[in-house]
Amino acid sequence: MPVACLLPFTPLLMANRSSTLLTRRTPSSAFYRQIMETLNTADIPFLVGGTYALHHYTGIVRRTKDLDIFVQRRHLDDALAAINAIGYRTEITHPHFLGKAFDGRTFVDVIFSSGNGSVDVDEWWFAHAPAGELFGVPIRFAPIEEMIWSKAFVMERERYDGHDVMHLIRAGQSRIDWDRLVPRFGDNWRLLLSHLVLFGYIYPGETDAVPRRVMDALIRQLQHERRAPGDAKLCRGTLLSRSQYLDDIEDQGLHDARLAPFGPMSAEHTELWTNAIEDDERANHATPITIRRAKIQRAKKAS
Repeated sequence: MPVACLLPFTPLLMANRSSTLLTRRTPSSAFYRQIMETLNTADIPFLVGGTYALHHYTGIVRRTKDLDIFVQRRHLDDALAAINAIGYRTEITHPHFLGKAFDGRTFVDVIFSSGNGSVDVDEWWFAHAPAGELFGVPIRFAPIEEMIWSKAFVMERERYDGHDVMHLIRAGQSRIDWDRLVPRFGDNWRLLLSHLVLFGYIYPGETDAVPRRVMDALIRQLQHERRAPGDAKLCRGTLLSRSQYLDDIEDQGLHDARLAPFGPMSAEHTELWTNAIEDDERANHATPITIRRAKIQRAKKAS
């Protein structure tokens, strides 16, 4: 039996391998540095997430196309205005969760929620954010608990963040505040349980990384829920993928968990987010979603 997954986790070994890949100075890093310095000077609270935070916690190095900055919604306009004032183009790309700043083809994501509208950046992100440094700029990283929470939902056809969740749990087992993480999931506790079950499958020799009391509590909740089933017409698949459950919503009449009374998103925002799938699918040479939906509608009329 292969034993690689049974060995103690040593993130520093991974970091030493090629950590300069993330921290070396490039035209992109100069842009990122200027953005972070500008926000610091303007006294706008922000956190660094994404690949750079993942490296901070796990030592894992991978190439990235952008810098993810997290702010509270109330600071978004000020953040974009400060960046715009130093000459960079900015936009609120998706009004329910994301703005951007551009330097040619290089960009920074300014994030205040999540694509499914369920993971707002609030004061708890900042209360538990560890201090650090990136490209010589003092910053704070998104907390490991909030990274796990937000990444747990990302199960798109073209992107899946479950492996990041696994690595964060494995690397952060001595620092994760489970009493804070579990309540973050709220009604979506089954999603957390699914990742924790998968963690034990991937790392069978490291199941102690998840406290037994956490697993026991979630399993008891699962057993209780099986005796009291929920809304038979509700589909939470749209919280995990904006594309893979559209048939359930549009053609089978199930309720979209992103919309009231279940979730915080508006019909307008979900439509904008759905239409944006095309950009990702064209980049991956997939058939654009509008073409697929048109084919479905034609098939319905023909029948």
